[in-house]
Amino acid sequence: MQKIFLSLCLLFVTLATQAQTLTSPDKNLNFSFEVQNGVPYYQLSYKNKPVIKTSRLGLELVNNASLLDGFTVTNTEQKSVNETWDPILGEQKTIRNNYNELLVTLTQKGKKDRFIKLRFRVFNDGLGFRYEFPKQKELNYFVIKEERTEFALAGDHKIFWMPGDYDTNEYTYTTSKVSEIPSLQKKATIQISAQSPIKNPSVQTPSMMKSTDGLYINIHEAALINYPAMHLNVDAQNLKMSAHLTPDAVGNKGYIQTNATSPWRTIVVSDKAANILTSKLILNLNEPTKYQDVSWIKPVKYIGVWWEYFVAGKSSWGYSTENNTKLTDDFTKYKPNGRHGANNENVKRHIDFAAEHGFDAVLVEGWNIGWDDWFGNWKEEVFDFVTPYPDFNVKELQAYAASKGVKIMMHHETSSSATNYERRLDKAFQFMVDNGYNAVKTGYVGSIIPRGEHHDGQWMVNHYIHVAKTAADYKIMVNSHEAVRPTGLNRTFPNWIAQESARGTEFEAMGGLAPEHTTILPFTRLMGGPMDFTPGIFQTDLTVYGHGNRVNTTLVKQLAYYVTMYSPLQMAADMPENYAKFPDAFQFIKDVAVDWDDTYVLEAEPGDYITTARKAKGKNEWYIGGITDENKRTANISFSFLPKGKDYIATIYADGPDASYDKKPQSYTVRKVKVNSKSILKQGLASSGGIAVSVKEGNNSEMKSLKKL
Repeated sequence: MQKIFLSLCLLFVTLATQAQTLTSPDKNLNFSFEVQNGVPYYQLSYKNKPVIKTSRLGLELVNNASLLDGFTVTNTEQKSVNETWDPILGEQKTIRNNYNELLVTLTQKGKKDRFIKLRFRVFNDGLGFRYEFPKQKELNYFVIKEERTEFALAGDHKIFWMPGDYDTNEYTYTTSKVSEIPSLQKKATIQISAQSPIKNPSVQTPSMMKSTDGLYINIHEAALINYPAMHLNVDAQNLKMSAHLTPDAVGNKGYIQTNATSPWRTIVVSDKAANILTSKLILNLNEPTKYQDVSWIKPVKYIGVWWEYFVAGKSSWGYSTENNTKLTDDFTKYKPNGRHGANNENVKRHIDFAAEHGFDAVLVEGWNIGWDDWFGNWKEEVFDFVTPYPDFNVKELQAYAASKGVKIMMHHETSSSATNYERRLDKAFQFMVDNGYNAVKTGYVGSIIPRGEHHDGQWMVNHYIHVAKTAADYKIMVNSHEAVRPTGLNRTFPNWIAQESARGTEFEAMGGLAPEHTTILPFTRLMGGPMDFTPGIFQTDLTVYGHGNRVNTTLVKQLAYYVTMYSPLQMAADMPENYAKFPDAFQFIKDVAVDWDDTYVLEAEPGDYITTARKAKGKNEWYIGGITDENKRTANISFSFLPKGKDYIATIYADGPDASYDKKPQSYTVRKVKVNSKSILKQGLASSGGIAVSVKEGNNSEMKSLKKL
């Protein structure tokens, strides 16, 4: 009997301390998990190179024994999954979901026998893991003080980062070593409205790094639901990062009722930069949609009454000269300011242009009352989302747009008064349905109401999802701006088709974007989902408007964005008159697809260059976009993605020989050549320049006149 008891004790000790291991399906990634002295730890390597060294896991709770230590492993389960699924909209027609999984049950003895589960999934392109909190007698409700998940780095990596902030994702990127972040954080924290920077050294996710031994490492999260967004504390001395959750108005980090799970913590890794961009790990970690009908969710290419507000000086969102208005006011009695952009004549002009050139929709900002007095006063009843200004006739414009086969895109700026928006949401969406709108751009500029909450906190995370789910009830697609950064929820809520959540084109009119900015975004912000970047600016010298700065790209780089910056919602953001000046270049924007069967990243290096090719959904058409930073370079484009044994017509839009973003941004060439799967194009890109190529089938007579590449 004594021997049996001793054997059971030894078995229990072995189970509690033995490391659990997993490898990726291709055997390149190795993961291990163990509990040491009651504390859970994990580590990760890629092709025998360390990615994450031994790092602890756990959560600290408020007024409750924390989920940090005292654990023993009481059960483990493993399984493998290899399946495919088809996104509603996406970069690929079919996505493979292939991983090996470890599920560990951890029990705290002596603390009322609470238990949690840790679920780890190892893909060929990285690791995802999350905390799971089963319903149990001793763990029903708890409040998170902080999540203590660590990411111990294997070296002083090069990192592309923005400072941690609870309210804005619109900082510029800084490139440095991890060890340099504390000394650079103050400079990196530039002035932005409604910002709440984290005081200690920290960065936002997705966090993109490159090691000295050639590994590309991206840390982010997936399936952010009913939980605050995660930032990363930076321990520069020990080269260690750790979770930093966004607090609420009273300083707590999250309120959990079991059953519940945390978001997935994601680590995407490869020795090739292109593989980071093609990773679908984050999407795969999100749940499939439960929508029964998705037929109404469509890609959209649009123009808008928008850019003129930023640069032209002739237009304004507001209608009157008043600066102290209420929603109960009679706006017909206010004196017009003479600059209101969302007027019947101007909107009809945009509808005509959209119809002539094959665009799906026209975004109209500033159509509704409230813009005269909307920003900076922490005002709650700022918009009602249903009452137009006197010079915007909803019924007339909707009928006019419908007669031209064009939709008008709704705009709901909330001024971050989420409480006001939620109260009016159903009425606002019903107004859209009644008047033929099927897509809305939402905005969250300013400080959040409920006061004290943050853009990235649990309350607002739930708000954004509530808006998407409610919109789906009305068959409305959502494009959110100034919201929390995306985490792949466009799989679960496919009508949430795009977000901004980063520094986009509008900042070209507010000081400009660095030439390298858009060579970083696909490795950072776009890892979580598509971005409404609003490209297509042809008049890049803004001094013609008396504005005083420029868009820091060539015209052709603007074309390339439609391929390098994925989104099923793409805007031709410039004013119609500027496209009329360059009809041959504008043709690429008219032609380029926004939904895809396949994607091929031909060459990439974060902060330097990206060249991407994509096949249009359901068509034998391919589009290529290549961009560079401030350095000139030669793009090397292989057409090996084309079907073998057939020739195609490639229309090449290239920077002119004398082009540069700061002196001759509008210098470009357009030429046609014949290509096949063996063709290779070497094309020079100007400083902050680009290349765009459309590849289509052609008849024999067209082919005969073309030179073969």
